[in-house]
Amino acid sequence: MLKKLYKLYLVLIFLFLYLPIGVLIVLSFNDSKSKVQWGGFTLKWYGSLFSSESILEAFWMTIFISLGSALIATVIGTLAALGADAMKKRGQAFLIGAANIPLLNADIVTGISLMLLFVRFTRLGMNTVLLAHITFNIPYVILNVMPKLKQESRTTYEAALDLGATPLYAFFKITWPQILPGVLSGFLMAMTMSLDDFSVTYFTKGAGVNTLSTMIYTEMRKGIRPEMYALSTLLFLIALTLLLIMNFGPSAKEKEKS
Repeated sequence: MLKKLYKLYLVLIFLFLYLPIGVLIVLSFNDSKSKVQWGGFTLKWYGSLFSSESILEAFWMTIFISLGSALIATVIGTLAALGADAMKKRGQAFLIGAANIPLLNADIVTGISLMLLFVRFTRLGMNTVLLAHITFNIPYVILNVMPKLKQESRTTYEAALDLGATPLYAFFKITWPQILPGVLSGFLMAMTMSLDDFSVTYFTKGAGVNTLSTMIYTEMRKGIRPEMYALSTLLFLIALTLLLIMNFGPSAKEKEKS
């Protein structure tokens, strides 16, 4: 009886999480603009999506900022984690504590503080949004790479140096393969947080710069267009496909065998 209650509870939790997404997908195929009335199956909102310049511009702006900030943050965060690993325990504790501050801080506080900083030295625009996203993405990378550095064996790296390998060669042959999962997970988390962000983007963007989050916020005043349902459905399917590839792809099978 208790097991059945656990299963029922699990089903209810998943319904609570994914039922809204299911409703969104259904609305993207609804011929009616009404959210409560079914007007028949249609693909016209997907056609309208790819012919709407404003939505496509916001979409490509979102992808550019998310991908660009995630890549740069991954490089900086990985180097910062390597530097922290070479520090003493007190220095490591200070760096990890400093990296945790942006994670614990409210997004609106981060957004306003960055806006005040940017306004003091430059004009708000796409560059300031990119810098802001890099800033709050770096801690996610650091906190994903640091555990992998703790797990690696320093003796193998030191043995390679003793055998005549250069530090750079030893890093890419020994250290890099061991921390690569942490680097990839940090990159994916940084990109996800950047795609999802609204507050920091809203306060650091200039006139004429729109991402999907700020565009949806603006459209909420006059009603969200059905094209946005179609776009959200495509983004969900892309994320689901990547998740399935990561969990059931060849690399995952090789890990299970090993």
